[in-house]
Amino acid sequence: MSKVEVETKTEKAAASTFSDGVVKTAPVVPFRILSEEGDLIAKQLMPKLSDEKLVELMRRMVFTRVWDERAVNLGRQGRLGFYAPVSGQEASMIGSEFALQREDFICPGYRDIPQIVWHGLPLYQAFLYSRGHQHGGQVPDDVHVLMPQIIIGAQILHATGVAMGMKKRGKKNVTITYTGDGGSSEGDFYEGMNFAGAFKLPVIYFVQNNGYAISTPYSKQTGSLSVAHKAVAAGIRGVQVDGMDVLAVYQAVSEAAEIARNGGGATLIEALTYRFKPHSMADDPSKYRTKEEETEWQTKDPITRFRNFLTKKGLWTEADETRVKEEAKATVIEHIKKAEDTPKMTVAGLIDSMFEHTPSHMEEQKSWHK
Repeated sequence: MSKVEVETKTEKAAASTFSDGVVKTAPVVPFRILSEEGDLIAKQLMPKLSDEKLVELMRRMVFTRVWDERAVNLGRQGRLGFYAPVSGQEASMIGSEFALQREDFICPGYRDIPQIVWHGLPLYQAFLYSRGHQHGGQVPDDVHVLMPQIIIGAQILHATGVAMGMKKRGKKNVTITYTGDGGSSEGDFYEGMNFAGAFKLPVIYFVQNNGYAISTPYSKQTGSLSVAHKAVAAGIRGVQVDGMDVLAVYQAVSEAAEIARNGGGATLIEALTYRFKPHSMADDPSKYRTKEEETEWQTKDPITRFRNFLTKKGLWTEADETRVKEEAKATVIEHIKKAEDTPKMTVAGLIDSMFEHTPSHMEEQKSWHK
């Protein structure tokens, strides 16, 4: 049994059939390595990460928090288009991507910009994507990501297809895709997992359960005991992890990826997390969330938790954090300027970007537009 399964009691949580023919299940116990205070509570489950990598995990989380705060302000200034805040979800986003190899493939949803940027997409292109510019989706050849999917759950099928392609080519790479608890109610979610279970595909379905599908609470999403339980019907592994614990997320994804690389098939990971800010810049969370709830989750801040852990190990100081924050601010300024200096789109340029060789009838349409 794996580290994650030992801690989450996954086998006990899996369905079992009794003599009356009724399938009964037990709740999943979220996998956790750090306490909310940042203490190591499962030393035997600690991932084998060097001090340098532990510090890099923290650097990326702090950087992402500052970048998110700046992006929210840029959106309010009209310098970005659609933007979905990520503060509070850094552990699930950064921890999961950190567990991947560069050749692994990411199929993100609209909130999953940090994962694809840390996987290699230039930040200015992420800003261009938000601004609706075609070059925001011009992914470099050596960056293995798709652009964020706006249609809820559609990326599940994309990831399943990419994983099938990898398996047919005999590659040892995995695909990971992200959605929220709302996306786990979509038909694409079930179709993708069923296909992955039938063909034992190297894919990870990562659900960031932040409690709300925009304003719909998770309690109204499903009658299932957890999202992780839904893996049982598809015949794949199901794990529930504390999404505010970056080490637990890293370990859960590392094990899922290792299993997938060795022909063991897909894993569904449910990360219990929380978004501190609105669903998008058009949302008002005060209409459906209480101050008490928000305050309670603030005490579980993933950055505070990991900061406490690293500080006790002598690996992180206030000066380190200040330096990273200044680095993030400067980087955002540099990349938003590069995005804003990118030439505006033209109809002719948009048409040409769709084809290797623009068809004659489209060339005619370009001339009409001119």
